[in-house]
Amino acid sequence: MKPTLTLLGLVLMILTSQAQTYNLIIGTYTKSGKSEGIYVYEFDSKTGKASYKNKAAGLTNPSYLAISNDEKKVYAICEAEPGKGAVTAFSFDKKTGALNKLNSQPSIGNGPCYVSVDKANKHVFVANYVGGSATAIALNSDGSLSNENQFIQYKGSGVNKERQEAPHIHSTVISPDGKYLLISDLGTDKINILEIKSEQAKPLREAKTPFISTQPGSGPRHFDFHPNGKFGYSIQELSGNVSAYKYANGKLTLLQDISGLPANYNGKIWSADIHVSPDGKFLYASNRDDLNNLAIFGIDMKSGKLKMIGSQPTLGRAPRNFAITPNGDFLLAANQTSDSIVIFKRDKLTGLLSDTGERIEVGTPVCLKFAGN
Repeated sequence: MKPTLTLLGLVLMILTSQAQTYNLIIGTYTKSGKSEGIYVYEFDSKTGKASYKNKAAGLTNPSYLAISNDEKKVYAICEAEPGKGAVTAFSFDKKTGALNKLNSQPSIGNGPCYVSVDKANKHVFVANYVGGSATAIALNSDGSLSNENQFIQYKGSGVNKERQEAPHIHSTVISPDGKYLLISDLGTDKINILEIKSEQAKPLREAKTPFISTQPGSGPRHFDFHPNGKFGYSIQELSGNVSAYKYANGKLTLLQDISGLPANYNGKIWSADIHVSPDGKFLYASNRDDLNNLAIFGIDMKSGKLKMIGSQPTLGRAPRNFAITPNGDFLLAANQTSDSIVIFKRDKLTGLLSDTGERIEVGTPVCLKFAGN
């Protein structure tokens, strides 16, 4: 008897097929002349292959990206000369990959480098690296950027006189509960903690514990939360360390500082990005020149502490950013100065990576974000 496909079976097939593909949105630097702007690829999480889908051209250095909770809007940092840095809002068509510009607003502070958007789609939060400041910009009902904002200027310096002569805000990360904003300041060795009140015109105010200090000269850069919301991890650009924290109600408690560098390493330290795997079992941290690798850590699910279990060369130069597919099957490393995105297969049991041989050739890729298809 020839089997027939039931309606339920057909629906399951369609859902399974859809779940195997994602939109991969790539932020780049255009100043090298090798890139035109933001690129959108379709990524097949079954095969590890990517295919070009669309692009948004004519932007100045649309580097770091944030995607709204409903995945209908994309916000891009546009890095430019002092006084001209901006944030640009786009509507996003998942089917075609089209990014249609809504509008732009000044970042106010110099050297914007990072943007996040709150779950309520009320504000975007911008990190201004050069100016050592953070900006909250209110969103209109259509997702465009309003002219209402809150500007916060930080002060201070660190022990590294070459890199920490002033505040350098490198990321604005929203807590899993959406109530707090963690602002990593590479220049003063602090993670500042602000409470978010999205319903207010000026949504940010200092938390009861307004900051936590990292080791002097460490330079906190990016931060990522564990999927359980109880732990958080900071990558230190200048020391190569990862700091593990317990998190609760806007407060960080240090659990551990652990190096992501090889034993007896004495080369250049230039750490960059950090992400926890979707299953919460492993953590990855990128190191740029001279190492050009990913440090791989196992996570103790009870304590949140880390154990280094290996490293993986990114097969390119300056892995400023990387991303793990939502299903956890692949890790994509964006090698900024070798103009390539290298696709690795993740072993979910060991956390280790293997090269698939698949590449995406894009000029100066510096941010990778996944969205549904």
